[in-house]
Amino acid sequence: MISIISWMPCLTLYINMNYPCIINLPKIPDKRGNLSFFENVNQIPFKIKRTYWIYDVPGGEFRGGHAYKENQEFIVALSGSFDIVLDDGNEKKTFSLNRSYYGLYVPRMYWREMNNFSTNSLALIVSNTEYNEDDYIRDYSEFCLLRKKV
Repeated sequence: MISIISWMPCLTLYINMNYPCIINLPKIPDKRGNLSFFENVNQIPFKIKRTYWIYDVPGGEFRGGHAYKENQEFIVALSGSFDIVLDDGNEKKTFSLNRSYYGLYVPRMYWREMNNFSTNSLALIVSNTEYNEDDYIRDYSEFCLLRKKV
């Protein structure tokens, strides 16, 4: 069965947690510099249990190359830009992140790769689970078999 995937921006109150989407964050403009933020379950659809960031990625390198059985993520480009390629086993979609006032919600069971990092880019990732190596799916063929069962 082929999934119908919503790639449109989503409102936090109406997020279908089975599909990835761009979430616009509050933006408070100020002549001294703008401010944006997100809070547990107010702007993102889960309680944050882990935060990490990716930086100093050498030119031409990629990050990711895996999926999670249970983990969900919200990814923001705090500085610079990068692309996230999401794959549900049937369809791939690329999201370009380059502003700090929106981010990408990534549900469980999506294969992801991050690439095309600009110089000095900084990716902030928050997730709904603590680190657990057993949650990772690092083999794409295994992912496709498991995805069919979802």
